[in-house]
Amino acid sequence: MKVLAILLALLAPMAVAQEGAQVGTGAMLRALEKISGETTDFTLKPGEQAVFGRLSIEMRECRYPLGDPAADAFAYLTIQEQGSDAPVFSGWMFASSPALNALDHPRYDVWVLRCKTD
Repeated sequence: MKVLAILLALLAPMAVAQEGAQVGTGAMLRALEKISGETTDFTLKPGEQAVFGRLSIEMRECRYPLGDPAADAFAYLTIQEQGSDAPVFSGWMFASSPALNALDHPRYDVWVLRCKTD
């Protein structure tokens, strides 16, 4: 019960942020290969996919606070690993709090940097 209360307290500001959010034309993401330390930045439009190592990353939508695309962006991502039917991640990922709803993978990490507006 205590965990649920903490989770609700953390998610409440996110729900308020969605009310005054604009939809971006794309998202900037960063991926990390934890073993080699290689990082790659991606810019994806809604519906586009990028491949990083054994991961396929699809960005469906990126939102940001009204008038400030660099602050508190959040994107809906679906991440699949090659050879797996089920996604290893599917949901909203927040730029300001990447650990809140993070990809849990032993080799790769992916996070949102910001939305694109052009």
